Amino acid sequence: MRRKIVAGNWKMNTTLNEGLGLATEIKGMHADEVRNNAEVILFPPFVSIYAISKNLEGFSISVGAQNMSQFAKGAYTGEISAAMLQSIGCEYVIVGHSERRQYFGETNAVLNEKVKAAIEAGLVPLYCVGETLEQRENGSLWEVLKAQTLEGLEGVSNAMDVQKIVLAYEPVWAIGTGKTASTAQAQEVHAFLRKIIADKLGDSFANQIRILYGGSVKPDNATELFASEDIDGGLIGGAALASRDFCEIIKAAK
Repeated sequence: MRRKIVAGNWKMNTTLNEGLGLATEIKGMHADEVRNNAEVILFPPFVSIYAISKNLEGFSISVGAQNMSQFAKGAYTGEISAAMLQSIGCEYVIVGHSERRQYFGETNAVLNEKVKAAIEAGLVPLYCVGETLEQRENGSLWEVLKAQTLEGLEGVSNAMDVQKIVLAYEPVWAIGTGKTASTAQAQEVHAFLRKIIADKLGDSFANQIRILYGGSVKPDNATELFASEDIDGGLIGGAALASRDFCEIIKAAK
């Protein structure tokens, strides 16, 4: 039985004080109301990671970063390394979010370097894949998803601890739009991704790796999505900024 994950990607939202307030609210609700064993991860902006990590010490909520450099150190002004993130309490890092691909031109090759750098530094990469609406409508989504998965995970070995990587499917057309893939659509893609992993790394690895769904997950659709055979939780965007909504989504991850 794969342990569910509910991850909140705050994106470029919340000041330090706002982030601390939101984390404190989530921490309180989680302690008072959540009775399942879902793993909860918050991904605040860089400026808040350390303070929120300290705020959550002693509670069963992890902290991650929304991005990182593929380089370990050096003259890369403005970049943040995996070791830096780990030193301030990060356990996870998002790699390959569609907004990084779209706005910052990150390719599968670059993202593969980030995945390997994260693993080497002891961070768990949450590697994202997903198709655009055009790709879904013209039928190229399967080719796109396969390329993103195989190229992004190049060099990952089936001898590796499967807990060292998480996959997330985020249909680009459903991110921040209010549109959500139907449960059947989401399950179909998750099963496809698990088959790709099985072909590359073996059935045992594929059956254990956790694959999350992201794309306008809300309290009213989370239960149905999370009940699907191959959906192991969610990478939550907008709803992660509302403590009540986020807590209800956590409670749905049974």
